[in-house]
Amino acid sequence: MAYASYEYDGVRNVGRVEGDTLIPLAGLTELGREADIETLTAATELPEHAVPVAQVRLLPVVPAPDKVVCIGLNYHSHIGETKRELPTYPVMFPKYASSLIGPREDIILPPESSQMDYEVELAVIIGRAGRRIAREDAHDHVLGYAVANDITMRDYQYKTHQWMQGKAWDNSTPVGPYLVRPDEVDLSNAGIRTILRGETLQSSDLSKLIFDIPTLIATVSEFTRVLPGDIILTGTPGGVGYRRDPQLFLTDGDEITVEIDGVGKLVNRVRKEKL
Repeated sequence: MAYASYEYDGVRNVGRVEGDTLIPLAGLTELGREADIETLTAATELPEHAVPVAQVRLLPVVPAPDKVVCIGLNYHSHIGETKRELPTYPVMFPKYASSLIGPREDIILPPESSQMDYEVELAVIIGRAGRRIAREDAHDHVLGYAVANDITMRDYQYKTHQWMQGKAWDNSTPVGPYLVRPDEVDLSNAGIRTILRGETLQSSDLSKLIFDIPTLIATVSEFTRVLPGDIILTGTPGGVGYRRDPQLFLTDGDEITVEIDGVGKLVNRVRKEKL
C-alpha cells in the first residue's frame, strides 16, 4: 500500500492511495509521529470522503519530521566522480523540516547561490522508535519509502569542510510523492534516476548502495533515538551537475524529475525566490 500526507480544502489528512484517488484515514492529519506502523495499520478508512489526487495539495510524505539524517558518498559511482576515498563509516549531515517540500511544489532558487544541484535519493521513513537497533532488526522499524531530491547549493556546500550550509536551505528538498510500504516494493535492484531537460543525468540501482538500509538505521540509532517520521536520505549515485564537464546547474524554470522504480516519481519546477 501507499499513503500520502495531503491538504484538501484547508484541512490536512493522511490518505491511502487507490489509483488516482486518496481515501482518508480517520483521525490522522499527517504521516509521522501520529502515524507509526501500528497506527497506520489499524486506521479506519473513510471511503465516503475519497478525493482525487489532482484536487489536493500533496505535502512532503512526512511534513514535520523530528530528524532528517542525510547520507553522503554512498555509491561507488559518486565517490569516483568526487575523487574521494571509500568511506568506512557513513558520511552524515542534517536537514530540517523547513527544507522539505512536496510534489508539484517549487524548488526555491535563492539569489545567493548560482550552483543549485540535483541528487536523486531513496528516503527511508522510520515507523517505530528505537535506540541502538540491531542491523537484523532494522526493517521492523521502517514505515516505508519515498523518493527525494537532495537539492544542494554547491557554492555554499564547499565554503567549509562541513556540508550543512549547502544542504539545508528552506523549501529546497522534495520528498514524495507517496510513502510506499516495505512489503509493496522490492528494492534489491530498483532503478534510480534523474531526468532534466529531456536527458537522463543519473542512472543506477539500489543494489549499488555501499551502506545498505539496515546498516544506516543501526548506525544512526546508535547515537540518537530514531522516532516515527524520522527520515534517512540514503545518498545519490554519480552524475551530479557539479561533477560534470561542463558543469550543469538548475536554473529558473527548469523541470526536474527524480524517480525510483516501484517507489515513485517526483516532478518539481525551479523558481527564483521572490524577495
